[in-house]
Amino acid sequence: MRRLVFPLSETEDLSSLEAGQEILVEGVIYTARDSVHQLTSRGEGEWPFELKGNAIYYCGPTPALPGFPLGSCGPTTSARMDPYTPELYAGGLAATIGKGPRSRSVVDALREFGGVYLAAYGGCGALYASCVREAEVVAYRHLGPQAIFRVRVESFPVLVGVDSEGRSIFKGEFK
Repeated sequence: MRRLVFPLSETEDLSSLEAGQEILVEGVIYTARDSVHQLTSRGEGEWPFELKGNAIYYCGPTPALPGFPLGSCGPTTSARMDPYTPELYAGGLAATIGKGPRSRSVVDALREFGGVYLAAYGGCGALYASCVREAEVVAYRHLGPQAIFRVRVESFPVLVGVDSEGRSIFKGEFK
């Protein structure tokens, strides 16, 4: 199974990934949900990391239990971030991770800018928490679970939901 390490190196090419392919995510990813996307799109905040080569995981983790870096951290519905996502891919974002299909505008942005959408498994918050090795809030602490977390993961299982050619595992989303 292919491993994809974030942030991506300058030479990493996502064009070889295909919709439906199983991937293990490694390295550093960032969580962000609705509130952060709305704030940054209105110019009321900034992303605390460089977009280029990075991945955003649509997740609002629960508090960590003693001895663990993070609590349950399953994916949330990606479509809520769709109005903001094309601009992020235009800025160099490599991937988003969440659940459910994406809008036509996001798929078009993936094609134009060479990014991918990675589909996480719904209902697997405990599984994903077991993949977390480190976690820290890096921005918007006042938003609680919707703050931006910097999360280091190992063997974090996902599928390529939409590849850089716009091929999708979701059928019939654009009728």
